[in-house]
Amino acid sequence: MPTFQFEAMDATGQEIRDVIDAENQEEAQATIRKMGYFVTKIAVKKSRKTQAAAAESASADGKKKRGLVLGGVGSKQLTAFTRQLSILQDAGLPILRSLKILEGQSVAGRLKYSLLDVCDEIESGSTLSESMSKSPKAFDRLYVNMIRAGEAGGALEVILRRLAEFQERAEGLKRKVKGALIYPVVVVTVAISILTFIMWKIVPAFQKIFEDFDAALPAPTQLLITISDFVVNYGYLIPVIPIGIWLSVKLLRKFEQGRMGWDMFLIKIPVFGALIEKNILARTTRTLGTLIASGVPILEALNITKETSGNAVFERLLSKVIDSIREGESIAKPMKEYSTLGFHPVAGALWVVFMGGPIGVLLYMRKMREPVVDDLVVNMIDVGEETGELDTMLYKVADTYDDEVAVLTESLVSLMEPILIVGLGLAIGFIVISLFLPLIELIKSLS
Repeated sequence: MPTFQFEAMDATGQEIRDVIDAENQEEAQATIRKMGYFVTKIAVKKSRKTQAAAAESASADGKKKRGLVLGGVGSKQLTAFTRQLSILQDAGLPILRSLKILEGQSVAGRLKYSLLDVCDEIESGSTLSESMSKSPKAFDRLYVNMIRAGEAGGALEVILRRLAEFQERAEGLKRKVKGALIYPVVVVTVAISILTFIMWKIVPAFQKIFEDFDAALPAPTQLLITISDFVVNYGYLIPVIPIGIWLSVKLLRKFEQGRMGWDMFLIKIPVFGALIEKNILARTTRTLGTLIASGVPILEALNITKETSGNAVFERLLSKVIDSIREGESIAKPMKEYSTLGFHPVAGALWVVFMGGPIGVLLYMRKMREPVVDDLVVNMIDVGEETGELDTMLYKVADTYDDEVAVLTESLVSLMEPILIVGLGLAIGFIVISLFLPLIELIKSLS
């Protein structure tokens, strides 16, 4: 009579693992149901030698089948995985069974291979958080610490639901910003393509006509021909310039002071700086609120938030807050005290380069005194600490700034549309006028 190994749940949702002897699988399932259990997995128990050989073969096959994967897991893919895992946990399935179901549904890639590793670690006796911490390219420190907090508090399904909601909000905001930027990016790309074609093909043809007639050219036409000559002779530099700027910024951010100066410059540039700053504030406060609500200790939560902020200015601010808390201070007081940036030589140089010399200096001297954290945030955090509802207040701050980012993005897009149309019209108008002024003079002389 074969022996069946099964996994089941009792009436309270407790996971049961045991073996039973039966003639066949149907009889085994019927016997288990009579015992008051709900079967989730059942299979014929193999001998130890057979199991070891099968496990070794499966492990070898799994490693052979894995292809080369670069990078980590995309935020959209991880968000969908977290929501599905949350649903499976709410349904009462064992965590290992849930992970194997999701692994089977995943396409070959970083997430699938990471889930295979996580399942192997859990089967060898590790906890879920310990298993996920060994796959940092799929599950970052924020993710792992929230899972650990859920395991410690016995509320993993609640934490997964909260984590899924957090990721969905962040992904939704990112999707809104990207969607709003599609139109201006397309318009700018088409405009640059049209102007480049005119400079490359149309203007040189007119230049040849002007040379044949040996006509005196007005200043706008001479300027247009100079620009056209540059495009024809050095057109390859047009894509090189933005790539060069991007590489320079990447190199600058490799150094601590360079990264700090660039980030200080970035969050204070006109128009777009406010959007970047509010977006970081929304993400930072929501991260901190989610961690505190999940039961992560305040210092650990602040450290994780600092690492995931993505901006050196906020990293320094949160470091000061952590130091103050260790000395017995609250969060609100050091946050208000250290939110003013002050002077930084790299940021000052960037303002001079990108904002037009003396004007850039004047703008920088005014902007550097503006705090990166508004009084609204400080006051709400202060109230949250006083009432013991810090996580709720942080959520409210994050919701406020999410709404502001959405409104500001829509306003900028609405403003950019007429600006782009007017700018393109002025450029085309300048080209037309510059080309027709000499033609008018030639027609007058001929008549």
